[in-house]
Amino acid sequence: MSTPKTVAIIQSSYIPWKGYFDMIRRADAFIFLDDVQATRRDWRTRNRIKTANGEQWLSVPVHQDRQTRICDVHVSDPKWAAKHWRSIEQAYARAPFMAELRSWLAGLYEQAGELQRLTDVNRFFIEAWAQYLGISTTYHASYDLVPLDELDALDPTTRLAVLCQRAGGTHYLSGPSAQAYMDVSIFSSRGMSVEWMRYDGYPEYPQLHGPFRHDVSLLDLLLMTGPDARAYLNQSTDGLLASSLA
Repeated sequence: MSTPKTVAIIQSSYIPWKGYFDMIRRADAFIFLDDVQATRRDWRTRNRIKTANGEQWLSVPVHQDRQTRICDVHVSDPKWAAKHWRSIEQAYARAPFMAELRSWLAGLYEQAGELQRLTDVNRFFIEAWAQYLGISTTYHASYDLVPLDELDALDPTTRLAVLCQRAGGTHYLSGPSAQAYMDVSIFSSRGMSVEWMRYDGYPEYPQLHGPFRHDVSLLDLLLMTGPDARAYLNQSTDGLLASSLA
């Protein structure tokens, strides 16, 4: 009998919210689905921080057209990283852990500014922040597990099932919105079960700048709680909806 292994698959995002990292920590393997078509003005290229003047979007400037895969999107202005870091420093100057994390975060932004592909920028921050949180999940790019031409020939759900299988998965962990359209029989026919994330039950933490918001970048949680940040990924529930068993 094979050892149970949970796999999560999702597109990379720029400095995503804590729910994204909660999904990573629940998985044994996490696959960046960056072979799919890039969309404009979404979480792939931007996220929000809290400021004294309200929420502020930080957006990575990119070159892309309607047919560009996420993995082929390139950064268009190398000065973006310095601009983002200045905004972060100003917004979180009074954050409890800014002094402790400033050098580390500034160094990450300096290194990210040298990267040319959006997928590399996103993965760089995600993997660095996950390491800070003590998450030891293994990462893969979808196109490293299955060639692009093979992926292109598959319908969306079969693509996920094949990737999960290639990563050695016995359980697929999905975001909750996919329940509306995903055919779980495609997984069960391959001997895999499906579990669904839920994003309620997260505890609040001290926050600057107005009413509490759960859905801002994880950066907010890191700068406000420092080494205690991982505790705020734990929910009052187990964080999963009922499984669809194979």
